[in-house]
Amino acid sequence: MMRGRFITFEGIEGAGKSCQIGPLADWLRARGRGVITTREPGGSPVAERIRTLLLDRDNAGMDGIAELLLVFAARAEHLAKVIAPALDAGHWVLCDRFTDATYAYQGGGRGVAPARIGVLEDLVQGDLRPDLTLVFDLPPAVGLARARGRGAPDRFESERLTFFEAARAVYLERALGCPERYRVLDATRPLLEVTAEITRLIAPVLDA
Repeated sequence: MMRGRFITFEGIEGAGKSCQIGPLADWLRARGRGVITTREPGGSPVAERIRTLLLDRDNAGMDGIAELLLVFAARAEHLAKVIAPALDAGHWVLCDRFTDATYAYQGGGRGVAPARIGVLEDLVQGDLRPDLTLVFDLPPAVGLARARGRGAPDRFESERLTFFEAARAVYLERALGCPERYRVLDATRPLLEVTAEITRLIAPVLDA
């Protein structure tokens, strides 16, 4: 059986990436592909419990390395219980955030050295990397205004603007350094325009 494709959706708060996973999943299913949609942190029972710890505003001030280890603990469970089995079964996996978010948030935002993140990435993932990463890009002030309009902010949404400026810079730097895997989308545009661009980008992957 042919291995499935692993597509990740990345971007800072309010970029609209979560809104685009469902439409792409429907588009792929209409073309005969099996699709699993999931998210990080979370995606499996244990990982979802870790997510609760990470997003809880009562845990403000958590040590950066502790946060990093929790993120990868959730990822290890998620990979073992959801992502790897789905890919092995030939399904496409569409994931709302993955390890690029760790480099952006824990690396850029928290200041954890990329080399430390890389050690855990290799340990937890082995050679597994996304086939394609869509980066939804917009100015952090715009994204935060959108995110905070949805309700009470979680622990990450409560961070200062400079945190998200640093995270955005890491996303763009990683995309620039590996153009064969990343596609950067202008997330300031209307939702349907972004949806149309995503299907144009995915069509060659589907054909391949």
